[in-house]
Amino acid sequence: MFKRLFIIILISSLMLFIYSPFIAAQSIPDPQFDLKAKSAILMEAKSGRILFKKDSNEKLPPASITKIMTLLLTMEAIDEGRAKLDDMVSTSEHAASMGGSQIWLEPGEELTLENMIKAIAIVSANDACVAVAEYLYGTDEAFVNAMNKKAKELDMKGTYFMNTNGLPPSDPEIQGNHTSANDVALMSRELINKYPRVLDYTGVWIDHLRDGDSFLRNTNNLVRFYKGADGLKTGYTSEAGYCVSATAQREGLRFVAVVMQEKNSKVRFNEAGKLLSYGFNLYRSIKVVKKGDLVIDRIEIYKAKNPMIQAIAKEDLMAAVFRGNEDKLKRQVVIHSDLVAPLKKGDKVGELRVVASDKVIASVDLVANRDVEKGNILQIIIQLLKKFFMNIVNLFN
Repeated sequence: MFKRLFIIILISSLMLFIYSPFIAAQSIPDPQFDLKAKSAILMEAKSGRILFKKDSNEKLPPASITKIMTLLLTMEAIDEGRAKLDDMVSTSEHAASMGGSQIWLEPGEELTLENMIKAIAIVSANDACVAVAEYLYGTDEAFVNAMNKKAKELDMKGTYFMNTNGLPPSDPEIQGNHTSANDVALMSRELINKYPRVLDYTGVWIDHLRDGDSFLRNTNNLVRFYKGADGLKTGYTSEAGYCVSATAQREGLRFVAVVMQEKNSKVRFNEAGKLLSYGFNLYRSIKVVKKGDLVIDRIEIYKAKNPMIQAIAKEDLMAAVFRGNEDKLKRQVVIHSDLVAPLKKGDKVGELRVVASDKVIASVDLVANRDVEKGNILQIIIQLLKKFFMNIVNLFN
């Protein structure tokens, strides 16, 4: 008995030894980077999956990376109809008094909101940040309050904003902006996923304002020299060092790389590029479904005149997967249990999720393929009776 048990254990141990290299080869390698940055993170933009981090929750001054939140609230206001790109934004004396990077706005000078966005996104204009903040929220202070509120909504636990542009306070006793690489990645992801139009500005290398009199050259060198880079924001102060939140897209894959507190500007871009390249080298994008694809053929809507609908994909669904693990992806369909008429075509009825290693790595909304009218009393009673008798039949099967 004991001899047999010993042989079984020995064979099992040998099998584990023989197959362990194969198992290791199939797992995602732990990335090794000798970064000079004090803090860094690499995130897959679609899912928010973190692929690498180095002291990513350490609270640090972000300098002009702050402007990612400024742009987020600005694009949100446009999306909600509270502002338009061709709105004229006037410059207050307070806005014109900002130092650091600027476009030298004069008190009373007006530019369109779109041109102010260009100034913020391309040359990191501090004066434009304050002008936009005052235009959208009435005062600079009200805008900053909204920034901190949005940070809480995004679960940015290590973040506090004192101003819109990242300039250090003139009084050293006053607490300045602070955040973490993790939080920067969170707000970067929110901005580019929710308002991808911002990349039309952050991805510009050279532009002009004031009928060509003001030259704009992007502070983010990756936009010019790294394939697929189209944002997002650089930052520098003597306290914060050189920082960047960089994003790039290739073949349907998008990553966000954040490095903070570098001592050298060139190293900042090199290390952000290394992180992005790691993502692009080892991952590939799989198209799970296309926009409009049929996912569920029959879904019953309660209290409906014609209760059966189809669930279709609201948009294309791409999933980032480690090369060689494509066949390990699983699809999960979740349908809402409280679907009641009336429904409009395009209303959300569920979700299609892509799962790898028991984690959701991508998802897309499933929507109704047509309008669903509310049924009359007779139709609702018939529907209920059908459901009742079906339950009875299922009970005895």
